[in-house]
Amino acid sequence: MNTTGPLAAEAGALPQPITVPCDAADLKDLLAAEWLVSNKIGAYASSTVIGCNTRRYHGLLVASTHPPVGRLTALSQVAEQVTVGEGSFDLATIEFPDALAPRGLDRLAEFRNDVAATFVYRIGPLELIKQVVLAESANAVALRYTLNGADGSLRLLPLVALRDFHHLRKAANPHQMTFEAVEDGAVVHDRMRPVPPLYLLAREGRFEPHPQWWYRFHYRTDLARGQEASEDLYTPGAFGLALADGRPAQLTASLGEPHLLDFDDACRRRRGRAEQIVGALGGEADETTRRLAAAGEAFIVRRKFLGAADSCTILAGYHWFADWGRDTFIALPGLLLATGQFGLARDVFRTFARHVSEGMIPNRFDDYTDAAHYNSIDASLWFVVAAERYVRATGDTDFWRDELMPAAEAVLRAYQDGTRFDIRADADGLLTGGSRQTQLTWMDVAFGEEAVTPRHGKAVEVNALWHSAHRILARRSRGLDEQLADTCDARASMIAAAFERVFWNEQAGCLFDCVTGDQRDGAIRPNQIFAVSLPYSPLPLARQRSVLRVVQEKLLTPMGLRTLAPDDARYRRKYGGSWESRDRAYHQGTVWAWLIGAFVEAYLKVEGAKPFAVAQARQWLAGFDDHLREAGVGFVSEIFDGQPPHTPRGCIAQAWSVGELLRAKRIVDGAFGVTDQ
Repeated sequence: MNTTGPLAAEAGALPQPITVPCDAADLKDLLAAEWLVSNKIGAYASSTVIGCNTRRYHGLLVASTHPPVGRLTALSQVAEQVTVGEGSFDLATIEFPDALAPRGLDRLAEFRNDVAATFVYRIGPLELIKQVVLAESANAVALRYTLNGADGSLRLLPLVALRDFHHLRKAANPHQMTFEAVEDGAVVHDRMRPVPPLYLLAREGRFEPHPQWWYRFHYRTDLARGQEASEDLYTPGAFGLALADGRPAQLTASLGEPHLLDFDDACRRRRGRAEQIVGALGGEADETTRRLAAAGEAFIVRRKFLGAADSCTILAGYHWFADWGRDTFIALPGLLLATGQFGLARDVFRTFARHVSEGMIPNRFDDYTDAAHYNSIDASLWFVVAAERYVRATGDTDFWRDELMPAAEAVLRAYQDGTRFDIRADADGLLTGGSRQTQLTWMDVAFGEEAVTPRHGKAVEVNALWHSAHRILARRSRGLDEQLADTCDARASMIAAAFERVFWNEQAGCLFDCVTGDQRDGAIRPNQIFAVSLPYSPLPLARQRSVLRVVQEKLLTPMGLRTLAPDDARYRRKYGGSWESRDRAYHQGTVWAWLIGAFVEAYLKVEGAKPFAVAQARQWLAGFDDHLREAGVGFVSEIFDGQPPHTPRGCIAQAWSVGELLRAKRIVDGAFGVTDQ
């Protein structure tokens, strides 16, 4: 039994950092490309590749006060000016309502998403390199500046927000922003709010007190999303640092306590861990696969529980998502199993298994507390599927017997008998649940009291999962509990017969999306692909092939699957605008990248690993190669417009987008096979 995985193998070469040329690029493109550096507790630093914040979620230190959540934007950005000889030059780029000022982008040659986010400036024949890295497991960020070719000096003006990362700071709102000078720098407080202080330290610098407010920072992305887009920021004063030729100078910001971060050590640790993860792929993995493996680490974080040991979990996406059960167990096989991180995978299973309640895995943990929320019909079933993929990847039958099987059995028993949200097995064996007032499937948008895509009753992917979960438990309990195995096999056969009878749409040659009473929803949606891709299909091969054909013809794009066929009257070509506009497009044609994993797996299950099929699947996945250079550089976005050019939208880095694309690429490479039936 292999429970440690191939991380002990010789480390592989890291992918080359993605370089974004900035000196001749279109400003609109530069403002749309974003970078992200994160750490193990859910803190992050992020902005655009020119360092201009375009959304409230950008910041150089977005701290996690209750890991991995309770996030607080501490240090928003730094206004920087370098002096060399008789000349002074701005490095920062800031947008106000009517102008970019200053315009450090005019001297920015390139951005690199290396182990540390890296900005390369040209000042005549001189080069100045700015790098940003976070502490491994602390709310601390270091900004390092290195001038090559001459001596000079640097003036840094830290711009402080100290506010919940969902909100905006306004000087006119109640506050008591103040500071005090300390050794090596200053500490900033808002004494009116229960937030930790921000320490700003430069060991070799000089702090010059000059408290003031800067007004009306403009966040264009928030404005485009129909949100308030103006913020005021506070500074306690400026830091003066000497720049000796080739010798770095550093500013450190930390929340709650002083932290003089060792920049080189932090980079060394991050690089070593990335080398292990990428090395687990073997020498044949292509550049995109290695980039996805390295990117996956951003989502793997520790969750702290009050009065209990902390454990591992998976953040659903940056910038604003916490850890969601559904997203976690869809993303886990790609992020952790395909990269051999089996110990972390076990920790993630335990995090959610210890919170099983009434046979349900948490849909999500709260953004501010330890509370678990259970409003999902499918998260618990994805847990069972991920458990099966874990056993197949590791051969770890002990963990299955001792921890996964009891949780899986509890889920199926509770769902069979009935649990929250009227989730229960119907007389025909199919799983039903919810009402018009609940959103229990992954298409869970509600605007006000209106469910935009109501899918209560019997949803097609939920019942494909329900069938597969029974087959999995039947197979894995053989030799451990024969009565349980027989019961699950009998129920699975009953579910399969009812599934084909209830969901097959003869006229369309595919599956109904949802059945509610006597109503059958004939919308062509991607949910039916799971009836083919999951470990056990309830359909005969001919009908699997027909489903695959319809999904390919109606829904497949270079960036994933559309959520609704373009010939449907409800189809939305673009995602954007106001909150309502976005919600109404979210599952009405918008493309979701994570669905490419299920599609590729379904295709290769139906066609087999024939050379033409592998080549075709590889071609479909190639559409993401260029995407890693846009939106979230090095990551995969959450969603894309339904119509070309399929502009990336939503979160710039989504766990199940990265995980499922990585899993699909490993399937195509033959290193992470599809499930036999």
